[in-house]
Amino acid sequence: MEAFLISTASIAVGELGDKTQLLALILATRLRKPGPIIAGIFVATFVNHLVACSVGEWAGKLISPQLLKWVLGISFLAVAAWALIPDKMDEEVKTRDAYGVFALTAVTFFLAEMGDKTQIVALALAAKYNELLAVVAGTTLGMMIVNIPTVLFADQATKWIPVKVVRMIAAGIYALLGVLTLLGHSGGNLG
Repeated sequence: MEAFLISTASIAVGELGDKTQLLALILATRLRKPGPIIAGIFVATFVNHLVACSVGEWAGKLISPQLLKWVLGISFLAVAAWALIPDKMDEEVKTRDAYGVFALTAVTFFLAEMGDKTQIVALALAAKYNELLAVVAGTTLGMMIVNIPTVLFADQATKWIPVKVVRMIAAGIYALLGVLTLLGHSGGNLG
């Protein structure tokens, strides 16, 4: 249960102000078909994180717990710094039917998530917990917790909280996770 909850929270925090959240916002405001967009985000996230978590779980079996603690701690600190860098999306999207909106969303979201900080965190969490299904379910849920409201409330989303503030909060949380991991205070098998 810990792997699921930590994965959900870590990804939800990391997705705030991320380029994939910005992509969800762009798709929602331009295509105005929330159902297919949400379905596309879900499929893309699930497949992307399943691959990342499979690699992470495999790597976690090869790396000693002490080395893994350092790799994860430094990774969280790097993601904290990365969270402060604004993401930009320049792609133009055109209006399409529901299937086309779903396909466009799934493909663009999958590609945008490649090498993204939330994908890296998903990989690291799978290496740490060695519970593939719990981590994939948690990371996918974390992405959906942030992106479903983004899609549904696209017109109001940018008025709630400035993206710069969201990035700073996310960076602070990731920095704290990195320090706690390096100090051996995180849960799971790293203590």
